[in-house]
Amino acid sequence: MTTAYEHYMITLRAAIESYVPLSDPAWNALQSITRFRELKKGETLLREGQIAKYLHFICKGALRTYFTDKDGNVYNKNLFMEGRFAASKVSLLQHSPSYFAIEALEDTVLINIAYSSYRKLIHENPDIRNFYIAYIEKNWIIEKEQQEISLVMENATERYLKLLEKHPDIDQRIPKLHIASHLGITPTQLSRIRKKLK
Repeated sequence: MTTAYEHYMITLRAAIESYVPLSDPAWNALQSITRFRELKKGETLLREGQIAKYLHFICKGALRTYFTDKDGNVYNKNLFMEGRFAASKVSLLQHSPSYFAIEALEDTVLINIAYSSYRKLIHENPDIRNFYIAYIEKNWIIEKEQQEISLVMENATERYLKLLEKHPDIDQRIPKLHIASHLGITPTQLSRIRKKLK
């Protein structure tokens, strides 16, 4: 019988192989630098100013990345659900303090990948390197550009519908405040959009 943790590792491998095939030796090497972490709803995974050490694969639950301005206003940078990788990318790449914090919006199970060991694997293993390149191209370049264009070219309703397309159950799981912040609108505006769509 497959345990929950074994199931999560199978899910991680499937997520990676949705980009590139992975040989068993590559998978075994990657597995050796992972560990599970569980977070309670509201628990902070990474604080602003802390140096990130892990790439996080979300097995179950949801995370938000957010930052606080000098006046104490909080802005959501991103929302991440199951099957996605989350991290403070600049902090990982530059080994510098993170500009934002990461918080669990639900009870969450993560697979943490030690980034310094992962970097070594990228240099040593062509499969891991190919995944790294494919992942960066899709998520850190293409998707980021699409988000930037969406913010300028699409209205809030269109952005909300796209979010629902990606995560159909997000309204039942994530507080309205966080969804609105992610879309760059107020909770009142989000309520109006939801009302119109009904």
